Amino acid sequence: MNNRPRKHSLTLRGHRTSVSLEDEFWLAFRKIAAEDDRPINVLAAEIDEARGTDCGLASAIRLFVLRRLTTS
Repeated sequence: MNNRPRKHSLTLRGHRTSVSLEDEFWLAFRKIAAEDDRPINVLAAEIDEARGTDCGLASAIRLFVLRRLTTS
């Protein structure tokens, strides 16, 4: 796996955006979305709405993944 962040495109409420995450975070994020039976774009949009202005989307996704992994 690559340790450097890689860009992936997401569509959040009809708008395209790019998010850079390490491969391990992408894999975990996709797994969580599948476990929740939700499209990754829907999950990303919910994280985006909840993150506020002090945190970038990539950081918010990383924190979401870490919280899910440590609470399950």
